Amino acid sequence: MTEDWRLGGFGLYLHWPFCAAKCPYCDFNSHVSNDVDHAAWRDAFLREIDRYAELTQGRVLNSVFFGGGTPSLMPPETVHAILDRVRQHWTLANDLEITLEANPGSVEAGRFAGYASAGVDRISMGIQALNDTDLRRLGRIHTASEARAAFDVARAQFDRVSFDLIYARQDQTLADWRSELSQALAMAVDHLSLYQLTIEPGTAFGARFDAGGLKGLPTDDLAVDMFEATQELCEAAGMPAYEVSNHAAKGGESRHNMIYWRHGDYIGIGPGAHGRLTLDDTRWATEAYAHPAAWLPRSDNGLTEKPRFAIAPKDQAGEYLMMGLRIEGGIDLKRYRDLAGAELNATKIEDLAALGMIRTDGVTIAATPKGRMVLNAVITELLPD
Repeated sequence: MTEDWRLGGFGLYLHWPFCAAKCPYCDFNSHVSNDVDHAAWRDAFLREIDRYAELTQGRVLNSVFFGGGTPSLMPPETVHAILDRVRQHWTLANDLEITLEANPGSVEAGRFAGYASAGVDRISMGIQALNDTDLRRLGRIHTASEARAAFDVARAQFDRVSFDLIYARQDQTLADWRSELSQALAMAVDHLSLYQLTIEPGTAFGARFDAGGLKGLPTDDLAVDMFEATQELCEAAGMPAYEVSNHAAKGGESRHNMIYWRHGDYIGIGPGAHGRLTLDDTRWATEAYAHPAAWLPRSDNGLTEKPRFAIAPKDQAGEYLMMGLRIEGGIDLKRYRDLAGAELNATKIEDLAALGMIRTDGVTIAATPKGRMVLNAVITELLPD
C-alpha cells in the first residue's frame, strides 16, 4: 500500500491563476488581473517547492506541469527560477517531461524561447477553434491566424507541441467538425486534446443557457456522431485515443496526465491546486485555498493548504478505477484488489464485456471505445455498492 503510488509515478503541478480574459465556458480557477506582483508570486512558488520537497525527499520526479489560468503570462525568468529550484530538490527522471500551457497570442508566443531556455520541453496550447466566428463565440481573444502563427513559433522551439480544440459548438455541423479536425491533424505534432463543449454551472455560458440562450447547440445524437468521427479521423491519422479526450502518436502521450490516470502521487502548488501524496503509510488529499488574494499571503508561513484528509483504501481503489478506465490500457485487477481488499464483481465484468463496454484478459480491464462513450455508467456499474 505504501508504495502503490510508484506504479503511477510522481509529478509536480503548478497553478498560475491569472488570465488576460475569462472565457465564458471556463470553470477553472482563473482570475483576470492587470496588477500581478511577479516577484512576490515567484518567491511564493519557491517557498512552496521548498516545503513540499522536505516531505518528499529521495523521490524521482517524472513530470512538471505549469497549468492555469494562463501560465504563458508568466515571465520566463519566473519559470527559470522555479525549474532551477526543482532541480535542486529532486532527482529527475531520465525522461522528465516539463509542460507549460499557453494561449496562442503574440505576447505569449514571444516568450516561448525563454521557456525553452528555462527547461520547458512541451507546450500545450489552447487554440480551441480554427475559425474566427467560433473563436469569438467562445470568448477567445486570439484569431485563427494568430493561433496558427503561434503554433508555428512553438514548433520551432519545442519538439513536443499539443493543442486543444472544442467541438459540439453552436451551429457546428458534422461536416464542419470533420473539416476542422482534418486541418488540426495536418498541423499536429504528436498530441491533440479534443473536448466536447460542456455547459458548466457557474460560468457565463451556464447562466446564458439557463436564461434560454446558447441557441444552436447540437443534439445528443449529433454530439455522438462527432465523437465517433473524432475517433475515426484520429485513428486514421496515427493519433488514436489513449484517453477519453486525448489523442497521441505513439510516445506522444502526456506523461504528466498519465500520473493522474495511473493513480500516482502529485504535488499541487498554487491557488486551488489539488494533490495526492503518500506520506507515512497514508495517502493524503491536498487542496490549496483557491483565491489568489487568500493563497499568496498564506505562502509566507506555509499555510496555503486547506486541512488535508486521509483517503481510505476503498476510496483509493475507487479513484484508481474511475481514473484508470479513462485510458486505453485500463486498470490492473490485482492492483485494484490490493487497494480495495476485495475483487471487483466478476459477474458485472462478464456482463459489461458481453455488452462490448469493456474488454478483459483476466489480468486487466479496459473500456472499449463504445464503453468510453458512456464511461460514467460503466464505472457506476463496476463500483461496489
